[in-house]
Amino acid sequence: MTFEGQVRKMITENGNPVRYYLNLKDDYLDVNQQLGKKIRIRHAHNECLHCGLDKDIYRMGYCKTCFFSVPEANENIIRPELSTAHLGIGKRDLEWEKKFELQPHIVYLAVSSEMKVGVTRATQIPTRWIDQGASYAIILAKTDNRYEAGMIEVALKNHVSDKTNYLRMLKNEVPEVDLIQQKDLFKIYLPEDESRFYTPDNSVYTFNYPVLNYPEKIKTLNLLKQREFEGMLVGIKGQYWILEDGTAWNVRGHEGFYVKLDI
Repeated sequence: MTFEGQVRKMITENGNPVRYYLNLKDDYLDVNQQLGKKIRIRHAHNECLHCGLDKDIYRMGYCKTCFFSVPEANENIIRPELSTAHLGIGKRDLEWEKKFELQPHIVYLAVSSEMKVGVTRATQIPTRWIDQGASYAIILAKTDNRYEAGMIEVALKNHVSDKTNYLRMLKNEVPEVDLIQQKDLFKIYLPEDESRFYTPDNSVYTFNYPVLNYPEKIKTLNLLKQREFEGMLVGIKGQYWILEDGTAWNVRGHEGFYVKLDI
């Protein structure tokens, strides 16, 4: 059976294990059901997430022109401390940025490879953690907007990483971290203006991923360099497919690619 379409970030559903659905714009594939099966991935052409044209994908699923023009790719997405919608100042589209930035945000600690700090919209919990392949996570603060969360993250980045080591995450090299204890320790690093956003809720969220076996070594599949790949699917974690030979396909990293999948 062949599925085809424009690749978008996988849709996830928290469960035991997490459920994954490949979003091909006009079609969906239940990825969990493909575990243990041989699949073939073919890169047919590109389709920019915004303009839909067959142009080189520059970043985040957009061609270069769209990446530097659409609000969905403005710098506030990567660096929330640069948000200005709360000041009534827009970077690309003020109305869009108000809807995105002027809503409750979460600052969290999560463990995917090592402990990291991150920011996301409150509506993206627990999706954000699943997308990062987090094994467990805890909420540190709840803010009123993206800028406030960004300022907390900037302060904490002096003491903890804001990055995930995807190789360690995919190999399931997850250290044991007492997140409740770490949250209490990191409370003192909150900026004075944002300390009121600290949340006393110490719920620890845990995640179980559909992986038959974890690889010892990782080879990254890049469909720009290798337009076709075939192998047996043995796991899904974060936004990655893990194949039997240790090849990992970053689905989110291939947004905007138009692919054909033979199952």
